[in-house]
Formats: sequence, C-alpha cells, structure tokens
Amino acid sequence: MNAPTARQTPPIAITMGDAAGIGPEIIVKAFQIAPFETAACFVVGDVATLRRAAAVVAGRGVPLSVAVLSDVQESLHCPPQCVPVLPIESVPAAGMAPVPFGELSARAGQMAGDCVVWAANAALRGEVAALVTAPLNKAALSMAGGWLASFPGHTELLQALAAAHMKTSVQELPVRMMLANDELRVVLVSIHVSLREALAAVTFDNVLQTLLITHRSLQAVLGRAPNIGVAGLNPHAGEGGLFGREELDVILPAVMAARRQGVLAGDPLAPDTVFMRARGKPGQAGEFDVVLAMYHDQGLIPVKYLGVEKGVNVTLGLPLVRTSPDHGTAFDIAGKGVADASSLVQAIRMAKQLCAARI
Repeated sequence: MNAPTARQTPPIAITMGDAAGIGPEIIVKAFQIAPFETAACFVVGDVATLRRAAAVVAGRGVPLSVAVLSDVQESLHCPPQCVPVLPIESVPAAGMAPVPFGELSARAGQMAGDCVVWAANAALRGEVAALVTAPLNKAALSMAGGWLASFPGHTELLQALAAAHMKTSVQELPVRMMLANDELRVVLVSIHVSLREALAAVTFDNVLQTLLITHRSLQAVLGRAPNIGVAGLNPHAGEGGLFGREELDVILPAVMAARRQGVLAGDPLAPDTVFMRARGKPGQAGEFDVVLAMYHDQGLIPVKYLGVEKGVNVTLGLPLVRTSPDHGTAFDIAGKGVADASSLVQAIRMAKQLCAARI
C-alpha cells in the first residue's frame, strides 16, 4: 500500500469494534446521519458484519450500501450514503457468518483487536490521518488469547504498537486518557487499574508527567497554554492534611514542578467542586480548560453524567490521533437498531479537528 502524496489528504480509519456489540451499528448509523463528518472516512472490519449492521439500520431510515475497498485511497471517492469497508485478511471472519449479537467470544475479540492493530500501524506509517475506534469488549479481547490478551483496552494496545514503531519502550512513551465533551475536559492520571492500584499510582512522577502531557497536547489544539484545574485525591483536597497528605506531599509538589516548566496548573482543589468550576456553558467558559483527575472514576463520572452521547475519549501522548466514543459495546441492545451514534459522530469530528491542529 502506498502512502498518500503531498497533495492528498489521508482518510480517517474507523475500526469496527466488537462485532457482537453496537460498534458496527453505530458506524453505519453515523454514515447515515452525518455524511459531512464521515466524508473521507472508511471502516476497517468484516464486510459481512457491516452488511448485517446496515440491514439493522435500514429498518429505521434510508438503506445504505456497503462498498468493499481494495485500497484506503478509494474511500476518498465513495459517494454519500455508502459505507466503505476495507476487509482485513487477518480477521478470522472471512467467509463466515457474523458472530451472534450480544455474546462474548474469542472470535469477536480477535477481530476487534486485529482491526485496531492494522489501523494503528497504518496511521503510524502515515497512510491514514487518524484512528477512530468503535468500542471493543475487554473480556472478549482477553479471550482472544496470545499477544492481544495482555492488553486491558485500546489505550494500552495502541501505546505498545506506537512504542514498537518508534523502537522504544512503553515506559518511554507515556500516554494518558482524556474524556471530553462540549462542557468539560478531563485527563486521568491512571486508567484501567483497580482502585487500590490507582491510589498507589498517585505519585510525584505520574502527576507531573500527566500535567506535562496535558499541557503539550492541549496547547497544540488551543493555540495557547491550557489552564489546568487539579483535583485532589482526598475529600476537601485533604483539608490541609486532616484527611490525608497526598495533596501536600505529592500533588502540590508535582504542580509546582510543572509550573517551573511553563504549565498553568492550579493548586489541588476539592474533587467534589473542581469539575463544576471547570464546566463550560453556552456563552460562558469554565474556570479551567481541563481538569486533571487522580483516577478513572473520579474523572469519568462527571463527564458521563453530562451525557454519554456527547463524550469523546482521546488518547494523549501518542504519535497519532486516536479518538473513540465514550461508551462500551452495549451487548444488551446490539442488533435492535436503537443504539445512539452521537458519540461516534463527535469522535470523528474531534479526530478531524485534532488532525487540523497537527498540520
């Protein structure tokens, strides 16, 4: 496959996700309801699975055709109301019926993982402009066995692929998860670990590293240094050490070290109010451009409360653009035609914005 010439804009790859979940369905629906956003995009996945999804969606709107691509550049010339799909040879579904809706399986996990691996490597080679990942199921990915089973999710898998491409170690390529919608951005110090492990991960080095990654990534998007609000770990941000000393002994020293490197970060604030202070409203910007959260649920609960359909997951620190909808595979509604594609459309829109910021 040839890399695009200087006058060509590479397309954006959308990975199929777990074939038993709502990923293929929301992809087809995104091409149906958002032709402008999905222009110059294509799907990496299994043709039979996408055709089944198109049939599910057709019962609730205009039927979409599925075009089989032989090269990514063909996607740039596909008409609206058409879903371009690049089949991956390693996907073990070729010539087979799609996996049943709503069922965990090693086959679905393998398919989802293979799509991500192919698309990520294509992005690292410059053949696609960005990677938008439909939801995969972590249990199915583990059931796939082999190399894929060692990754708890997209973020860690993409980090490993990028590190291998750059001929460096995972430790030398730190990444962070940012969840964003129209009202709030949140970056997490730790991601998919137990709460006990997450508390142990609140170290000077991890907090400082997260601040620096957040600063660099958002500066490129905003065109200025972002104003970073920092959530404390303990109730009332420790209340001066009465409820824990992490804010005094770990978080604040990391904030001060980041400030010496030009980062605009505030002192740790009570985690039950910092997100409200950062929340933007129509015609009124929030106090902060982004909030640094100390662990997964501390940051994701406020973002998702504002509306899962609006949330986008962005991986910061990678040498490629990767976004994803802020929800899971939703096995319970897969195949019913009721899944909401709004978050995926937002993820595609943000991927294009991030690509523009990198040019």
